[in-house]
Amino acid sequence: MQIRYFAWVRERVGLEQEELDLPAGIQTVGDLINHLKGLDDNHAAAFADQEAVRVAVDQEHADADRPLAGAREIAFFPPMTGG
Repeated sequence: MQIRYFAWVRERVGLEQEELDLPAGIQTVGDLINHLKGLDDNHAAAFADQEAVRVAVDQEHADADRPLAGAREIAFFPPMTGG
């Protein structure tokens, strides 16, 4: 699965993107976040405050309970503001 990081999430993780083979137990966005937090200190820092991170599954905004079945790309980014 392609994982992409944007803005300060990318800075904390230290990667723009990575390709991961996920363990069988990873079924939802929330499961994925918990898995990523356990990879290393950088990932743990990026996801320390999960409320401050937004996610898109195949370029559609998603919540933590969104299933990952069939997803090709997951993107993590901070909340956006604009005018």
